[in-house]
Amino acid sequence: MDRNLALELTRVTEAAALACGRWVGKGNKMSADDAATEAMRRTLESINIQGTVVIGEGEMDEAPMLYIGEKVGSGQGSEVDIAVDPLEGTNICAKGMNGSIATLALAPKGGFLHAPDMYMEKIAVGPAARGSIDINASPTENLKRVAEAKSCYIEDLTVVILDRPRHDKAVAEIRKAGARIHLISDGDVAPAVAAAVERSGIDILMGIGGAPEGVLAAAALKCMGGDMQGRLVFMTEEERRRAQGMGIDDFDKVYTCDEMAQGDVLFAATGVTNGDLLKGVRYFSGGAETHSIVMRSKSRTVRFIEARHSFDFKPVY
Repeated sequence: MDRNLALELTRVTEAAALACGRWVGKGNKMSADDAATEAMRRTLESINIQGTVVIGEGEMDEAPMLYIGEKVGSGQGSEVDIAVDPLEGTNICAKGMNGSIATLALAPKGGFLHAPDMYMEKIAVGPAARGSIDINASPTENLKRVAEAKSCYIEDLTVVILDRPRHDKAVAEIRKAGARIHLISDGDVAPAVAAAVERSGIDILMGIGGAPEGVLAAAALKCMGGDMQGRLVFMTEEERRRAQGMGIDDFDKVYTCDEMAQGDVLFAATGVTNGDLLKGVRYFSGGAETHSIVMRSKSRTVRFIEARHSFDFKPVY
């Protein structure tokens, strides 16, 4: 896969962040998401790929653009699968809170787990703790293993977990074990990636979140040499039938990072609002500044890019 595609993907996430950044704090998550999606779709058209969206905004009859199965790109170049979340953390963006990003990942055709839009139990860490986690073990046991791998005390670890009633028991156990907790309201892709970034202040992500977001996080962690395990959580029989329709027949399978994102994977994200991983869009007279991360699994190169955009020469969708 052409390594220059990694920087091309950054143009896509930058466009999405610049477009939806105007909606930060305005209480309208749908308009913010629409702006990001439209900008991402249009920018993808300029990239020389034959892309198919496998993780997207829903089925064709549920979303006007970037739906699962949609063809994107110029129609020339490599055949690739695309995982997108034009605005991860729509509520965060609408409320002007920290942690929303525009993100997408690219893999060779067939490289991504076709995860249905449902829940996934997840645990993720960075390279220093690779091989130490076990989704079947208790939070306490995982904290002991990660602390040992990182040569620190459990009390030194910070766990990110979505602030949901379903996590009350795990939160109580984590606190009893002595680790610190960073509760988030929405958006667990960026925190999962932050767990693999030194000095981010995040050591481990735990809990149940969206399955599509789990695939995006796995793509990033694969690029960074991190580790992640995920298991689908079925709430209804309809979800089981939908999963079967997408080729999933082992409902208890624990997916590894490499199983969720295979081959030469590329990942890019741009901050919309400030967070543990990226700074948000900052506007000034005639332009804006963005902060992005882009990476490739083959070389494990991770770049942080700060860009200055002039709207007189670069219209924003």
